[in-house]
Amino acid sequence: VLIEKARDALENATPVEFDEEITNLNRTCGTMLSYEISKRYGKEGLPDDTIRINMKGHAGQSFAFTLAKGVTINVEGDANDYTGKGLSGGKIAVFPSQEVVDQGFVPENNVVVGNVCLYGATSGKAFFRGKAGERFCVRNSGALAVVEGTGDHCAEYMTGGDLVVLGETGRNFGAGMSGGIAYVYDPNGKFPERCNMGLVGLEEIDTEEEKEKVYGFIREHVEMTGSSVGQRMLENWDEECRKFVKVFPHDYKRVLEERAAMKKQVAA
Repeated sequence: VLIEKARDALENATPVEFDEEITNLNRTCGTMLSYEISKRYGKEGLPDDTIRINMKGHAGQSFAFTLAKGVTINVEGDANDYTGKGLSGGKIAVFPSQEVVDQGFVPENNVVVGNVCLYGATSGKAFFRGKAGERFCVRNSGALAVVEGTGDHCAEYMTGGDLVVLGETGRNFGAGMSGGIAYVYDPNGKFPERCNMGLVGLEEIDTEEEKEKVYGFIREHVEMTGSSVGQRMLENWDEECRKFVKVFPHDYKRVLEERAAMKKQVAA
């Protein structure tokens, strides 16, 4: 169904947008569509947002598995385990409907996606208005993810990409994390005891460039999901940015510093 509705985009790179219902019987939704894109356009995919799919319901396991660049899928509802597994340049957003929020549902206090989301993601973006389950972003190597809380073992074996957590995490954060950077909102100072310090150090967001980068991540999260948590932070960013802990792997930091030094030498 998705392939047929996206036919014009697949054949002519013409932007298309359409609506669909989804249930938890629909597993690996978007994967066959991504195969068709890769077959035609290779790893470069299509321009961002060429195919926009707006879904309502409950996404099944491995939703958006290996989603290709050029595809954006929004889910008004929730999603199961392995959402965004192997994400390959596509964009996904999962958020509750405004109707249930108006009825008193508080997204940041509830789980909207399951366990092991973004396992092995290589590129792309994912935004979740609400909490994720355990092992969020395990083995992420290049994607951006923004979420409003996580379970245990978040960022396990992460090797690249960016992760922004706008709420509390579980225990053992960053075990085996050798690359990428995570930014965790920690206004009450609870995070350090929940972080596995074997390979990482904890720092502050201390440059204007980095403040702007994280601000941009949260702004896009608000645009994609309507997050009230993110919006409150943006409205008082100079104060709120001081409450983030930057999780920076030691080896990754050393490599970045060495590269910066080499660039200076070449420039000189």
